[in-house]
Amino acid sequence: MKKNVLTCSALCALLAACSPQSQTANEPSIDFAPVTPLNPPTYVCYKAPGEIKVDGKLTEWDAIPWTSDFVDIEGDKRPAPHFQTRAKMAYDENGMYFAALMDEPHVWAYQTEHDCVIFKENDFEIFIDAMGSTHNYLEYEINANGTDWDLYLSQPYRNRPCVVNNWEYLGKKVGVHVDGTLNNPNDTDKSWSIEVFFPWSALNQVRDRANARPQAGDQFRVNFSRVEWTVKAENGKYVKIPIEGEENIREYNWVWAPTGVINIHLPEYWGYVQFSDKVAGQGEDTFQPKPEEATKWILRQLYYRQKEYQEATGHYAASAQTLKASDICSAEQMSKLTVERTASLFEITLPAADGTVWRINQDGLVWK
Repeated sequence: MKKNVLTCSALCALLAACSPQSQTANEPSIDFAPVTPLNPPTYVCYKAPGEIKVDGKLTEWDAIPWTSDFVDIEGDKRPAPHFQTRAKMAYDENGMYFAALMDEPHVWAYQTEHDCVIFKENDFEIFIDAMGSTHNYLEYEINANGTDWDLYLSQPYRNRPCVVNNWEYLGKKVGVHVDGTLNNPNDTDKSWSIEVFFPWSALNQVRDRANARPQAGDQFRVNFSRVEWTVKAENGKYVKIPIEGEENIREYNWVWAPTGVINIHLPEYWGYVQFSDKVAGQGEDTFQPKPEEATKWILRQLYYRQKEYQEATGHYAASAQTLKASDICSAEQMSKLTVERTASLFEITLPAADGTVWRINQDGLVWK
């Protein structure tokens, strides 16, 4: 019987054809879409200088700095908001405090049911990613009459998350103040403001820090959003109407940290809040960027490209070369990048400057 003999040269050719380098060479090349540049705002969160009475009036906040003014969620693509919005943050041994002041000539709010969809009317929203992983984050919304909605999200909506609508900030305190009159179209108001307190026992449910408060230098990812509808008076009530020059009714989205698109659920674009051990008004700290954040941003951009590549080809890319990672990182970083994939999963790994190894997967989870 004749035997099939595989010569050395044929064996080498077969192995070469099956090698990762050859697979990469045979993979299609696509032009990746540009990414909105990352330029999140920063804030240093100081210890509260004394007891804060949570009544919405911001009486005890004079020594605590404001955030930068809010901008449109799409950033420079849209005009600046026509009403000013700013926020403040502080903390103590018990929890974290938030305050916001919103200029508003017509303060209105009709919803009264807890955990209803507050943003169908004007509202203020708080988002907290305490671990900076873009997963397991908290959302809080409130309107001008104090109706609120708190919820937990396992992942951003792009990944079809588990959304726990009946999650509660147990122990929270909330105060709303209207400088004017609520739901009265016959006068002109000045503003409305909120104060919110969340205990560490609630915030720590999504942290790996037990019940401890953050230490000096720790950072959260945080964002705020103000939803603003254009309205007119009709039969003694406020009624939503289209923005001037447009046909359809839609809201403005004014935020602290713009995401570049009308989607607040992109935690990688949220602002950085750094905790200080100083008391507000008794010294200042400078925000210190953490070096690993640059590494995490490289991984995030490669995550975007993997998703784009899958949409175009039906599968994930097998290598950093196919993802054109050299557009994003240095030659040294390229040499340390690893890309692993299956039919439905991927994981990309890159060491940071300090040697810690960071990873991102198909769900966008970032961890070390």
